[in-house]
Amino acid sequence: MAKRKRLIAPAPGTVSPAADTPATPSRDSAAGIMPGRRAPIADVAGQASAVAALEKVAAEMMAARAEGRMAQKIPLDAVACDYLSRDRVALDPSEMDTLKSSLRTRGQQTPIEVVEIGSGRYGLISGFRRVQALRDLAETTGAASEVLAFVRQPSDAAQAYTAMVEENEIRVGLSYFERAHIVRSAVAAGVFPSESEALKGLFASASRAKRSKIKSFLPVIEHLGTALSHPNALTERAGLALAARITADPQFAPRLRDRLRKAQPELAEEETQLLAKALTDKPSAAAPKGTKPARPSPAPSNEVSVTFKPGEMRLTGAGVTQALADKIHALLARD
Repeated sequence: MAKRKRLIAPAPGTVSPAADTPATPSRDSAAGIMPGRRAPIADVAGQASAVAALEKVAAEMMAARAEGRMAQKIPLDAVACDYLSRDRVALDPSEMDTLKSSLRTRGQQTPIEVVEIGSGRYGLISGFRRVQALRDLAETTGAASEVLAFVRQPSDAAQAYTAMVEENEIRVGLSYFERAHIVRSAVAAGVFPSESEALKGLFASASRAKRSKIKSFLPVIEHLGTALSHPNALTERAGLALAARITADPQFAPRLRDRLRKAQPELAEEETQLLAKALTDKPSAAAPKGTKPARPSPAPSNEVSVTFKPGEMRLTGAGVTQALADKIHALLARD
């Protein structure tokens, strides 16, 4: 029987320290490959996968930028606020102070919308108040003169106008004066062929009653738009009353414009009182010079004359219509 050889531990200092790299179990190593080393094909595959992932991210970013889904920082001075006729006819000082306070404290949370118009310039679609507030802050506090913006590519001017109106309707509702104002401005700019088409396009999501009220304000815009100093103070009720009076009395608007020009009210309350007093005036009794009173249309006659002789009855007159003939035929058919 062979003797067993006793194993003796080596003396300290005669053996080199073990490497930090853990040994790879033999079962995890493929035949013919040294444990702990990566095959070249694995490195190539890993690099190809990383490049493909980066290309996908880059393509998505380019698509987001092209489609206006990615906010970009652009210079405030490069934003042209007069690219569209603005629907905001006046800025409320207290609301602007609140907006500037928010921008100063929290920064710009919502990007504006612009369209690239060439030469490094951008036409403003929506965000007029934010641009004005940021410009004020840049001048007074030295804040950054940049603005976050979505660079859109509207298919036409009508889409740009609609985007502006919808954004303002959602954030801070427009007054009826402002809504009617942008309808007339869009038609004047040739964006829509008529006021009815502008109403349908700009306020497609509004109810029929709301569009009807906007339409009722159009005479106010036409006859008093430039004469009012505080148009946003005009309530819905007062505006509708003015529109009805302007339509019924051709001399009312010229008289009211003259009164506003002479008074030049500095406060909104003063202008509101002046308009209320004007509505209590009696309508003009005389027709405008150079016009002839319309002749009353004669009332339609429904008389029917009947003549009879043996074997024949004849009906004549304005009242003899196809409907009457059909009734007579129906009665005769019963017999």
